[in-house]
Amino acid sequence: MPSNTTLHRQRTLGGVVGILVLAFGLGYHFFPRLLHVEPGEVVRRSVPAAPAAAPGGASTVNEPAAEELNAGPPLTLAPTAVIAARLSREHTNLPKQLTPDPPKLRALLERADKALAAGNLGADKDGAAALYLQATKDKPDSRRAAQGVIDVHARLVAQIERDLALGNAEDVGDQLAALQQLPGTANDVAHLSAALKTLTDVRPLLAKAAGLLQQGKADQPTGRSALDTYRQVQQLDPQNAVAEQGVLDVQRVVLDRALAAVAQNDFADADKVLAEAQAIHPGSQQLHDVRQRVDDMRASRASGVLTQAHSALDAGNLAMARQLAAQAEAISPQLPGLAAFEQQLVNAQLYASHKPGQVFSDRYVDLPGQSPAMVVVPTGSFLMGAADDDSGGPAEQPQHKVAIDQGFAMARSAVTVGQFREFVRESGYVPDAVKQGGASVYDERSGAMRDDSDATWQDDYAGHKAEDNLPVVNISWGDAKAYADWLSKRTGKKYRLPSEAEFAYALRGGTTTRYWWGDGTPSHKVENLTGSKDRSPSGRRWNHAFRDYGDGYWGPAPVMSFAPNPFGLYDMGGNVSEWVADCWHDNFIRAPVDGSAWLNPGCSTRVLRGGSWGSSPEQARSAWRQGADAGVRSGRVGFRVVREL
Repeated sequence: MPSNTTLHRQRTLGGVVGILVLAFGLGYHFFPRLLHVEPGEVVRRSVPAAPAAAPGGASTVNEPAAEELNAGPPLTLAPTAVIAARLSREHTNLPKQLTPDPPKLRALLERADKALAAGNLGADKDGAAALYLQATKDKPDSRRAAQGVIDVHARLVAQIERDLALGNAEDVGDQLAALQQLPGTANDVAHLSAALKTLTDVRPLLAKAAGLLQQGKADQPTGRSALDTYRQVQQLDPQNAVAEQGVLDVQRVVLDRALAAVAQNDFADADKVLAEAQAIHPGSQQLHDVRQRVDDMRASRASGVLTQAHSALDAGNLAMARQLAAQAEAISPQLPGLAAFEQQLVNAQLYASHKPGQVFSDRYVDLPGQSPAMVVVPTGSFLMGAADDDSGGPAEQPQHKVAIDQGFAMARSAVTVGQFREFVRESGYVPDAVKQGGASVYDERSGAMRDDSDATWQDDYAGHKAEDNLPVVNISWGDAKAYADWLSKRTGKKYRLPSEAEFAYALRGGTTTRYWWGDGTPSHKVENLTGSKDRSPSGRRWNHAFRDYGDGYWGPAPVMSFAPNPFGLYDMGGNVSEWVADCWHDNFIRAPVDGSAWLNPGCSTRVLRGGSWGSSPEQARSAWRQGADAGVRSGRVGFRVVREL
């Protein structure tokens, strides 16, 4: 066991050696010229080789270093010993040994084994080739000598192939000379000699290509670039690894141009350059990596522009929002959220940033309260009027196409008694039923409408006090317009009565049938209609009604008691008929086709649309229309409002 003094000395010596190694490494790294090494000097590396079994069981050591070429970066090749071992296994024809090797022959074979292990494969007198050949000559049946010749053959072929791949033509000539001395190598010599000639031909081209690449002529000018020269080498030597690496270097230069274009936000040019890089070397890892980087930067840039577009839209600058959205699409057509933003733009243009089918209310700007619930009606077109086989007379013809190009919002239901009461209380307005006295109400005894001088907007269809959730009736066209004007002042938005075209379009809800629910009697409760199953308080029945239909009401029902139509609007075809803005015309000749109201200065007859609780099936049709004096007040007539977007 060593003494403590010995251990102390060993540790001290080890520490000094470690410090010296560290100092040498730092000096080599930071001051290479002190060691007569230029930073750009070609490094000569030794390529490790796996140990190969020498004849007789002796193992070999690492073979001599292989020189790395200036024409390209280091290449990963299989170790020579691995290749040699494979080639050795292909030669299994060893002689049948009749007698043991004598001592003198064994000594000769030991020298040959050492030469092989040292990498001395030459044909000179001390080379492995010469020594093994001498042994086979001295004793032709020596299996160890025969195996040695095979190993030298395999090692030489592997070394030559490796040097050819690395472009090391200087050593290949001597190795070929040694290979020629071995028996059975004619085919290998011929093949490798041809490869050497190819290497000799391509080396000047490789040097030229490397120079062009250094001068910045990677892929241009066409015909005189590094890429063209490397392609020329590949035509002469398709397996040339240096040329393959050179092509990748050229592609790297082109890919750098794509990244530079992206840095300038020129994604169109980046795509063009990426296409050029794709043509140089399809499917390379560096191409994949750069394309991914470009795509990530593209998505990031497009997302930023789309965020700016959202800000412009929020500020009400539709032109700027549209321009920025186009820029985002040009950068990244598949950008997530782009389609949704395009729809927001459409909604902003057509619906003031609302969406079709959206329900909203406007708050009053000067007092507590809000407007009736409004539904955004989608744009579209429809045939207004009745078809020839569904005509209620000349008043519903000619059928004509109307385009609703600008969205609008319509009240979900007729204005209620409670909503109209708020208007009268807050505005001080005096409705015509109060100012002029009376309305036309239903008389249960006669089953007909009669004038009642005491009936007002606060009464129901029969002249009795109305609940707040019933549609307001007994109001004139002027009363309805006054309410819409008041809403405009209270909300700061434009409220008005609907045009006849808007009402007819909204009533149909995109349908083309006789009624919005179909062509005949409803299969379930859809509106407050005249049904054969309905009964008045005294047991009266309708003379002309929808067969086998009953909704449980004789007179108006509370608003929104039944199903909405496809546009989300309630009571459009029943409950109460409603005032619209238009003046009455006996037919649709020269009627507007853009959805606007058809007005004449000073007209006193206005249009009623939609069936009521007391309308016959013919009067509940989607095409039905009727004219009435603007001053008429009836228990069967109410109204709803439209809000412009």
